[in-house]
Amino acid sequence: MRAGVLQLLRWGLLDRLMAAHTPPVRHTVFHYGDDDAVHVDIRSDHGVDFLCAPRRTALDPMLVDAAREAGADVRHGVTVMDLAIGPAGHVTGVHLKEAGGTVREVAAGIVIGADGRQSLVARQVGAEAYVEGGHGSGYVYGYYDNMTDDGFHWYFEDGVAAGAIPTNHDQHLVFAAVHRDEFAATFRGDLEGGLMRIAKANSVQLAEDVGKAQLSGRLRGFSCASGHLRQCHGAGWALVGDAAYFKDPLTAHGITDAFRDSELLSRAVIVGREQAFADYQEERDSLSRTLFDVTDAIASFQWSMDQVKTHHGHLSDAMKAETDHIAGFTKLKTIAA
Repeated sequence: MRAGVLQLLRWGLLDRLMAAHTPPVRHTVFHYGDDDAVHVDIRSDHGVDFLCAPRRTALDPMLVDAAREAGADVRHGVTVMDLAIGPAGHVTGVHLKEAGGTVREVAAGIVIGADGRQSLVARQVGAEAYVEGGHGSGYVYGYYDNMTDDGFHWYFEDGVAAGAIPTNHDQHLVFAAVHRDEFAATFRGDLEGGLMRIAKANSVQLAEDVGKAQLSGRLRGFSCASGHLRQCHGAGWALVGDAAYFKDPLTAHGITDAFRDSELLSRAVIVGREQAFADYQEERDSLSRTLFDVTDAIASFQWSMDQVKTHHGHLSDAMKAETDHIAGFTKLKTIAA
């Protein structure tokens, strides 16, 4: 979303990402049933005049390369077995298992768990979830060739949702979603048939477009867990990304969340004081709570068309406030000085 694009621009990585055949998105359409469509043009704001939806196969290697160029020691094929914890409960490092099987301890001034919703770091330090969602979606999705690129399309109908999202190399991600309690009955044993039924329930035109396109690879399905906000710092440790804050992907904001909170946490690490980490959590919660609550409400599928439109209005307001906040960040080197 816009805040994430703004951060990539400021980090000097946006041109590199767009060079990987990532299409700029300047138009979004929200479809509410067959007869109501809300068109949104992406206008220039804080130097950003488009959104984008890169595949992780394009985004992740770019971020790894940039981290190495900035001086990070990046290692793949290494597993964190557990944390090293001192007698006072202070995390002092990690035990790593190398690709060859060797286990060794690595000391660290701080261990940051960016290890996903089922975070090992969160479990071992006992990081509690103090906000939990009550709902989740179930999805089937795939990548399609030969669909017309005219921006993001999000579809909503009673009890179902779908989307068509332009991504790298002229492909579209197409997804179909229901409440997670309906996932098995809708998709089990026939992912393609389920996707087409839900696409048609949302929009006959979407179903026709997908039917004419060519699936690249295979369809994938998953049923989503409830969201959470966790305690995200303590003695010698911190959490970021889904390990700290997870919400349903139906509002398509997860990577932007991860970028935002990584920068917030980086600033706390540079300052190094306990209050800076407390401020990181407070700032994260302030920026996240409306996004979290609205996403949980949308993932409930318990809405009318007017209600889901209202939810999207609140979501838009929260994302604009988030972008304005991030636009006010000073450079990290200024803080370090």
